Amino acid sequence: MYRVCLRHVLAAAVSFAAMLSASRAEEPGYGPRTYDRTLEALIAHEDIAGRGGWPKVPGSATALKPESQGPDVALLKQRLMLSGDLPPAALPGDVYDDVVIAAVKRFQRRHGLSELGTVGRLTLKALNVPVEVRLNQLTATLERLKGNGFSFTERYVVVNIPGASAEAVENGAVQRRHLAVVGRPDRPSPVLQASITSVNLNPYWTVPMSIVKADIIPHMRKDPGFVAKSNMKLLGAENREIDPASVNWASLSSPYFYVRQEPGPSNSLGQLKIDMPNSEAVYMHDTPKKSLFRNDVRFNSSGCARIEGVRDLAAWLLDGTEWTPAAIEAEIAKGERRNIPLKKAVPVAWVYMTGWQDAEGLVQFRDDIYGLDTPQGIVTSTIQPRRPRPRPAAAPAAPAMAKLPQPVGRPAAPKAAAAPASAPLPPPGTAVAIQ
Repeated sequence: MYRVCLRHVLAAAVSFAAMLSASRAEEPGYGPRTYDRTLEALIAHEDIAGRGGWPKVPGSATALKPESQGPDVALLKQRLMLSGDLPPAALPGDVYDDVVIAAVKRFQRRHGLSELGTVGRLTLKALNVPVEVRLNQLTATLERLKGNGFSFTERYVVVNIPGASAEAVENGAVQRRHLAVVGRPDRPSPVLQASITSVNLNPYWTVPMSIVKADIIPHMRKDPGFVAKSNMKLLGAENREIDPASVNWASLSSPYFYVRQEPGPSNSLGQLKIDMPNSEAVYMHDTPKKSLFRNDVRFNSSGCARIEGVRDLAAWLLDGTEWTPAAIEAEIAKGERRNIPLKKAVPVAWVYMTGWQDAEGLVQFRDDIYGLDTPQGIVTSTIQPRRPRPRPAAAPAAPAMAKLPQPVGRPAAPKAAAAPASAPLPPPGTAVAIQ
């Protein structure tokens, strides 16, 4: 039997009280204070590890229901008390009562799971992750934040990839929180920083060639009507449409065309896309598959981030303009493509945090879905400081000439300043990213 000493109880009581006393829920999970909060969580978990960690909850706990009674309930209560989810005063007894239900819901909330109050498969898995793994997750977050190159400006958007969630932040406070669907492990979403420049209504989706080869060609071999059913067109040179029936799909390996999905409710990007030009060619967008947001595990995309309530996020980005939520809806209803530039670009960060302490004092954990909580993975998943654009190489110096005297009262003309370098942006709506 796993034994709990008085010191365990007292330490958990202090931790539990500290967590409940926090009242900064409006602060973002990823912000200037995340490092200090996560360091507090690391110290607390080091103390738990030093005292032997927490007990393993048996698989039979998944059969527990409210008012269940027995040793499995007692063991579950010990586990929840040690992680600060159950008040120490509630430890005695072996009944699955309302206090235990609330503790399980709190644990589920900290792990990004549906707050059901019963121990399902995913909850049992999270309960039995050793404290040493949790320590590694917190340490990985601290290391990433130490090397963080993102500036927390007045307004910014953040997507936490392992958390499959997004926040819109203004003046240090979260204005909007959104569930997200991010890249699956074989098509991961990248860690990056960029600037949101525009909102695209009723977008085209230009299918990346990797998806054409991996998905569309196999579909066409099974169902020759797949392209038409998906509201897609094959476009060749000079955007001339190609009849899918003229393509030899059975032997096709190097397409001589590109595939474009037309605007509409069934478009893979949904009816709204948020442009954020970046070298990875990813972005945030709507989706016709709204049911994906109901899942606890939301790693189903091909690199981009689908955002629940993305129209509300777009309205926040366009705040202060004529583009109210009602105006956005009315424009979408027209079914025509429309690109709306932001008056001022908004920074966006896609980060990789599997363990952190939030503003409420809750220590949050998510699965290391891409296996990046390793020394090398931490390096590759840390946002690097922006590098200044290289200046154009100076022209070779002209041969030296004798300096002529300037006329009296006529100062020498100043040298013209070099024009700043800028990369050309693609035309609005010509998305080439993976979804």
